[in-house]
Amino acid sequence: MPRYFIDLHDGGELLRDQDGYELPDLEAARAQAVRIMIRIAQGLTDKPGRQDYVAAVRDAQGAVRWRYRMSLDADPAE
Repeated sequence: MPRYFIDLHDGGELLRDQDGYELPDLEAARAQAVRIMIRIAQGLTDKPGRQDYVAAVRDAQGAVRWRYRMSLDADPAE
């Protein structure tokens, strides 16, 4: 079964996936990345400012096959 790696970047720090996931195909790796991004979204705060996140799906050869980007801009109303 192929191994895929999902690296995360929070706008300041890159967390490179060293272990990866054994998944049947790229579609399953994409679904795993979406689940990870959903968990991150559930933990976002309403503090003022911008929060950016990127999940990059890499294959076993290290090629980035898919990217997901998510941002939240929180500005107080005046």
